[in-house]
Amino acid sequence: MRWLAAAALAICVQAAAAVPDAAEIVAKNIDARGGLDAWRQVETMTWIGHVENARAGGGASLPFVLEMKRPNKTHFEIIAHSDKFLRVYDGARGWKVRPGADGLPDVQLFSLEEAKFAHDEFVIEGALIDHEAKRVAVSLEGLDQVEGRNTYRLSVKLPSGAARRIWIDAESYLDIKHERPFSNPRDPRATVAVFYRDYRVVDGLQIPHRIETGMMLGNPASTLVIERVLVNPELPPRAFAKPAAPAKRRATVSVGGESPPWRAP
Repeated sequence: MRWLAAAALAICVQAAAAVPDAAEIVAKNIDARGGLDAWRQVETMTWIGHVENARAGGGASLPFVLEMKRPNKTHFEIIAHSDKFLRVYDGARGWKVRPGADGLPDVQLFSLEEAKFAHDEFVIEGALIDHEAKRVAVSLEGLDQVEGRNTYRLSVKLPSGAARRIWIDAESYLDIKHERPFSNPRDPRATVAVFYRDYRVVDGLQIPHRIETGMMLGNPASTLVIERVLVNPELPPRAFAKPAAPAKRRATVSVGGESPPWRAP
């Protein structure tokens, strides 16, 4: 029986050797997404598309534009029933704008939790690109299946100490799923799952064109459908400044000085 034990041990050793370590997985992920040099050239990025909201029902489709600038500045606008909703983060402070009871825009500061999350994000390329320079620790937790795909489950620790998980497709080496904590005082263990689908090449970069976000163990709450990607557009500083509160006007959005390919419904 000793030979059976020895054979089983040899098989286990071979199987373990076949699994790449975290550094290899990250390196292959970066190559699959377009390469380190290509991503280092990206300073700004804009996504234009629509949001499919599963909670709203009735096939709700809401136009959006998301402008991003290194390392973590964001300007997100969404149009719903001719009203504009806005979230802006300038790298230190964040603001959210929604219609007030009087019909005028209501500008509010991010909550502490919202500001912390925005500060932790690497909005252009994510946590894995140049992770050592960013002081992001990455380790391999194990192997999983996600929607029938073999994946590597990575544990990611951000400089702030915040924890994330990233699932990398074992065949394509592209991100397939992210998971992060969700701030909910009624359920501190709640997490948010984000699925990345429909990758397409834009200026040599692999970029997902469907991003589904929802609570764990439930249907996706919303899906970003990206119809157009602009790499390194010129974004004015005011895009990431504190929003003003002008009189209500017809909702339109401009990107880099040009009108977007949609209008509010």
